[in-house]
Amino acid sequence: MRGCITMEKIGGMFSGAMFLILGFLSMHSWYSSNISFLESLPSFNEATLGATVNLDDTLSFGARPEVKTRTSWNAPIVWELMFNPDLYDRRHQEAKTTVALTVFAVGRYLDAYLNTFLTSAEKHFMVGLPVTFYVFTDQPEKVPNITLAPLRHLKVIKVERYSRWQDISMMRMKTISEIIEKELRHNFNYVFCLDVDQEFKGRFGSEALGESVAVLHIYYYKLPKTQFTYDRNPKSKAYMTEGDYYYHAAVFGGSCDKVKALADYCYLSTMEDKLNNVEALWHDESHLNKYFWLNKPSRILSSEYCFDPLIHYKTEVIVPRLVWAPKQYTKLRT
Repeated sequence: MRGCITMEKIGGMFSGAMFLILGFLSMHSWYSSNISFLESLPSFNEATLGATVNLDDTLSFGARPEVKTRTSWNAPIVWELMFNPDLYDRRHQEAKTTVALTVFAVGRYLDAYLNTFLTSAEKHFMVGLPVTFYVFTDQPEKVPNITLAPLRHLKVIKVERYSRWQDISMMRMKTISEIIEKELRHNFNYVFCLDVDQEFKGRFGSEALGESVAVLHIYYYKLPKTQFTYDRNPKSKAYMTEGDYYYHAAVFGGSCDKVKALADYCYLSTMEDKLNNVEALWHDESHLNKYFWLNKPSRILSSEYCFDPLIHYKTEVIVPRLVWAPKQYTKLRT
C-alpha cells in the first residue's frame, strides 16, 4: 500500500487557547488525509504496542572469540553465530512486534539507488514481521512500485530538496523526529533509519532490534581509538576528545522514543552549530557519535550490518547483511 503526504513545517510560537485550537485542527486535517493508510496498519492496544522482547540471555557471547561481543556497559555486539534466528523471529512474532524503516531518496539518489534498496529490503529486512517502509523524497511520482508481502507496506512522503547534500543529510533528523511524533510512536514498536545507497544481501532480522541501536563503522572497528575521526573542533557541538566506538550514521534504530531523542539531539546540535557558523566534520554522523558517547546504545550491530565489499579485512564478517552500493559522489552530489 502507498500513501503520499507533504511534511508540514512547524514554526512560530502560539499561546493558550489558540495553540490548542490550531493543534487540534492540524491533527484532524492530517488524520483525515491519512485515515485509509492508518486503518491498514495492524491494530494495537497499549499493552501490545508496549510489549518488548529481550533475548540477550540466549546470546552466545563466546561463539566469536576473535571479535568483541560485549561492551564495557554490558551491551551486546551482535555477530553471526551468536544468536538463534528462529528463536528471535518466533518470539517477536508472538509479541506482534512491528517495525518502521525510514529512508531518504532525494534528487539523483532516487534513480540511482532506491529500487535496489527497496526490493532487497523486502527480501531481507525483518522478514516475517509487519514492516512499513517510509520513503522521504522530493519526487514521489518516481518511487517504484514493488511487490510486498502481507502486513508489509510502503508509504511515500514528500520533503523539500535542499541545495547542498550536507543539508539534506543533516536535516533528515528533523524529519525523522516529526514523523515519529505524528505517526510512528502510535503504531510501531521500533524504527530503523537507513541510508538509501545500500543493498541488503542477507538476513537483517529481529536479532537487530533493541531500545537504542548503533552499528560499528566498518572502516574503524579494528583501529585504535586515536584514529577515530570524531569532530575535534571545540566550537562544534559534536566536539569529542574520547569515545567508545566509531558508529556509522548509515544505520541506526531503536524504540520510537529513543530514536526521536537521538534525532532531536542531532538536529538541535546542528542548528546551534549553524548559528555559530560551524559545520561538524562528518555532519549528522559526528553529532550521532557524540549522542551515543553521552547516551550509550543498548545494542550494537557489527559491521555485518553495514559492510563495504571493498574493505581489505573481511575475515570477521561471515555474513555481509547490508552492503554499501558503489559510490557515485561526483555524479550525485553536483
